[in-house]
Amino acid sequence: MASLEKDEDGFYTPVSAAAAAGASSPPPADAATSVDKKAAEPGENNDLISSTFEVAVTLADQQADPNSPLYSAKTFEELGLHQDLLKGIYDMGFSKPSKIQERALPLLLSNPPTNMIGQSQSGTGKTAAFVLTMLSRVDFTLNKPQALCLAPSRELARQIMSVVAAMGKFTNVQTEYAIKDNLPRNATNITAHIIVGTPGTMADLIRRKVIDVSEIKVFVLDEADNMLDQDGLGDQTLRVKNMLPRTHPVQIILFSATFPDHVRAYSSKFAPKANKIELQKEELSVEGIRQFYMDCKDAEHKYDILVQLYSLLTVGQSIIFCQHRHTADRISARMTAEGHRVASLHGAKDASERDAIIDRFREGREKVLITTNVIARGIDILQVNMVVNYDLPLMNERDKTADERPDIETYIHRIGRTGRFGRKGISINFVHDKKTWLQMEQIEKAIGKKIIRIETNDLDEMEEKMKKALK
Repeated sequence: MASLEKDEDGFYTPVSAAAAAGASSPPPADAATSVDKKAAEPGENNDLISSTFEVAVTLADQQADPNSPLYSAKTFEELGLHQDLLKGIYDMGFSKPSKIQERALPLLLSNPPTNMIGQSQSGTGKTAAFVLTMLSRVDFTLNKPQALCLAPSRELARQIMSVVAAMGKFTNVQTEYAIKDNLPRNATNITAHIIVGTPGTMADLIRRKVIDVSEIKVFVLDEADNMLDQDGLGDQTLRVKNMLPRTHPVQIILFSATFPDHVRAYSSKFAPKANKIELQKEELSVEGIRQFYMDCKDAEHKYDILVQLYSLLTVGQSIIFCQHRHTADRISARMTAEGHRVASLHGAKDASERDAIIDRFREGREKVLITTNVIARGIDILQVNMVVNYDLPLMNERDKTADERPDIETYIHRIGRTGRFGRKGISINFVHDKKTWLQMEQIEKAIGKKIIRIETNDLDEMEEKMKKALK
């Protein structure tokens, strides 16, 4: 067996395979690549996005033909799935694979298993693709953990688990969370087949031998760019990877809506020799979302405008993003005191409270949610038709050493909480001084889309413009 060396990024790499691991990004000129220029083809009831986009496939095996029928599946039956899994898929309302699933699933399910790096916005069926892969690899007769999935927040972990439960409904799958305050007290041995959680808790449970990783076959990162880039999460995620068994290959699957270039290079090392599936970059923008900005006089004026917007915020459901937890709580308390119904959600709240708030919002019992970046990523709530950036997202929020440039990736994720699955949505940015105005101008340049000004001194005109955009 090849000896293992730890490189400067903290990866344990077999010495003989080090060159191969580094060779997967960028693909060589003769790498097998294909581009599909077709529309996503959603099933009748599965609510997948039906916009036109390009799906580029790059195969790790350079001799292979990415246009071969082996690398595309028009039906779920072609994938050779167990009947119990097919029943779960159809029970969820999927009738045929979405465009990204068409190309991803044959590669994800092939044997021997191959790593995958997938870039695809929410609403294209990526969660179903990696959940189906996990369920397909599990031996239900063996009561040991066989698939691990990491997400950046407990809210996203719970959403992924709901897909595992629905898709695995007719199987004997056993599942467990690895998220703070969600484990049975004094748990000493988790035998569930699939474990979904956040990096810190997962790393801790593996370290304490509560999770035995000896039979792990699949390791999934959802919102992978966030998991590999962020200070704390990156270290913890790498710790989980380095604790996985080296006696047999583990299939590593990374999915995210955005991959900044520096994370893309790192991800190729994290998941060496991976097949890659990407939507073209410009397609990851937010086509169905009308973007506005409101010029406020000062920071206090932002609150007054928010209150005036309340009747519009409750037409459907709305998410208001703030930079700090204390801002979210203060706005929530003031609006509640003035008789408006709003909820505040952030990482400082205890686990059961966070779960209850997001569940009420999902069920439509809360119309307005004021939050930090905790649910900026991956959360699907169909009724959300308005997102307000009370504070613009900045680079120094996720990297303390960064400056106050706008965080474009987080901006795209945030406003992507509206206009889900091809529906209409609007986003509003609050700008209140020269600095925030320049930050918004940078966002505008980066996404290549005009952000339309709305006057805040004429309430009637403001309402009229918003209502028009919501129609």
